[in-house]
Amino acid sequence: MILRNDLVRACDTLLAAAAFKDYTVNGLQVEGRDEVRRVMSGVTACQALLDEAVAWGADLLLVHHGYFWKNEPVPITGIKQQRIRTLLLNDINLLAYHLPLDAHAELGNNAELGRLLGFQVDGCADGELGQGLVWLGGLPQAATPAALARQIGERLGREPLLIEAPGGHAIRRVAWCTGGAQDMITQAWEAGADAFISGEISERTTHLARELGIHYLAAGHHATERYGIQALGAWIAREFGVEHRFVDIDNPA
Repeated sequence: MILRNDLVRACDTLLAAAAFKDYTVNGLQVEGRDEVRRVMSGVTACQALLDEAVAWGADLLLVHHGYFWKNEPVPITGIKQQRIRTLLLNDINLLAYHLPLDAHAELGNNAELGRLLGFQVDGCADGELGQGLVWLGGLPQAATPAALARQIGERLGREPLLIEAPGGHAIRRVAWCTGGAQDMITQAWEAGADAFISGEISERTTHLARELGIHYLAAGHHATERYGIQALGAWIAREFGVEHRFVDIDNPA
């Protein structure tokens, strides 16, 4: 067992949450019971995940995508009311980390995705490791765009959307950023990457990839961001002796 405030303080410190200018609140978003014995983690604090937390008897729900996003409606009505009501009625804490979890050098989404895909990390295009969001690295050996797409599909269990650059050049150096990072493709190209991987794709991304001459792979927002939250939950379990369970509410986007 650990006290909620001690757990939150430890996570805030580990992830350097205060150092990030984000689109949401990082840290404790909804306060529940003081003592934490069971932590459930998931990508997004949707109603289906909340219901799983209630059924399991979780004391704290740990997510990457929580609530209170910039420019979202302020009133607590409709779906927002139902979600927050579920947490409050069941005395469950909601702890969320967005950009701090993407960036963390050991437990972050980018770190975990790079490890899963076997990339040899050598830096970031937009800051230091642990602070930057566009990660850079090499492949163990050069690969064709189709071969890299197959590898990603096998490791993530979901086939990525591949936009090949004209000429179909081999991939030796890759850049990646999980989630909705498609507009960072220009930074990846400026850093000398042969290919860029993110979660989502926009209409404009195809044209940018072709005109810049960089291969692009959209591997799924949810699919690329399942791993950091699991790593953070496992860290909490090891450090504080609490029970941890990850629940994957599947999302094709």
